[in-house]
Amino acid sequence: MDRGTVGSAQSGRLLVEVREEGPSAVVTPAGELDHHTADLLREPLEDCLAKGFKRLVIDCSRLEFCDSTGLNVLLGARLKAEAAGGGVHLAGMQPVVARVFEITGADAVFAVHDTLEAALADDSA
Repeated sequence: MDRGTVGSAQSGRLLVEVREEGPSAVVTPAGELDHHTADLLREPLEDCLAKGFKRLVIDCSRLEFCDSTGLNVLLGARLKAEAAGGGVHLAGMQPVVARVFEITGADAVFAVHDTLEAALADDSA
């Protein structure tokens, strides 16, 4: 397995780490994803897609909050990944974050996994 660190970005409320894991880019946002921090996630996701990663795995285990702006960032990445023949997998969502996806119905359009390991083991796009 290739576990090279691709990069990271940080503000006071959100840290985003990116690394390669085989054919996937694993993106780990930690903290609060909202209107003020959304670009800190949007930019690394777009960079991964621009570098040719079609499969993005978002490790949500350290994400403490996600509002509609954050949800839109993930939905936008999903559309771009699918247009490239790939997809976005969400892993390890905390209950407060999972609730946002359930309420909006967004959990039906993402591949959602209980753990990062399960997301990485899923060989679909």
